[in-house]
Parts: sequence; C-alpha cells; structure tokens
Amino acid sequence: MGHAPVACYSRGRLRPSAATTVLAACFAAAICLSVNGAVLQAAKAGPSMGSEEEFLALNQRAMDKMMTGMMLPKPSGDIDRDFAAMMIPHHQGAIDMAQAELLYGRNERLRRIAQEIIVEQQQEITAMSLAIGQPLPPSSPAPDQGRPIP
Repeated sequence: MGHAPVACYSRGRLRPSAATTVLAACFAAAICLSVNGAVLQAAKAGPSMGSEEEFLALNQRAMDKMMTGMMLPKPSGDIDRDFAAMMIPHHQGAIDMAQAELLYGRNERLRRIAQEIIVEQQQEITAMSLAIGQPLPPSSPAPDQGRPIP
C-alpha cells in the first residue's frame, strides 16, 4: 500500500499535498478549540491576585525551560529539522510566558494578546512538526491555565 505524498512541486515551489493540508487544518482546528476553551476559562476567571515575584519566578522558569530546549538539539545535518528543533521550544516558551500573563496580568489588552499567542504559537508548533514529518501528538486536554509551568 503506497503513501500519499506529503508535498509536491508546482511551478518551482514545494506545496503540501491536499491530504497534508487537510490533516494540518483539522489538527490546528482541534488545538484551537481545545486551547481556546482553556484560555476562555482563564480569561473568565480573571487574573490571580499573586505577587509580581510569583509572576517573575514563573516567567523565569518558562525562559529557562525554553533556553534549555533550544540548546539541547545537536545538529542533525538537516537544516530544516534543526530549525524546527530550535523553534518549537521557542514557541512553547512564548506559550508558557503568555500563560503567566493570563494568571497574573491585569491589562485586558495584554491578556487578549496572551490568549492569541497561545493559539497562534500552538498552531505554528503543529505546522513545524508536520513539515518535518513528526507524528502528531496524542489528543489531550488543553493545558490548565491555573497550574504553574513545571
């Protein structure tokens, strides 16, 4: 049994196959619905009354986790795979910092931007994973906005 092509060349440019595009769109939509539900729940709950020190500690953990994730991958000889291996933790770091803003921030404009960051960065993580042929992660509930970043 043959596999459908992931991408094809058209007019000198690499374009994803229809099956890949549909799969990516469905997965991104599922993530959006899941993440939007958690984001909406956190937005309704409002910001935590925690201290700035708690926010800064949470944000620092997110930054440390991101930097470690970006530095861990050893060059593979595949520029595209190396790019994704560094960018995925970078995007996850943005998600983690946006979650900290939702927990502690009070500025409604910034909280809305944080919500958008969570959705958009998760979509980009999915797109990069698919682009380098990584399997889709298993379905799971959206991250709990109320839990600290490990």
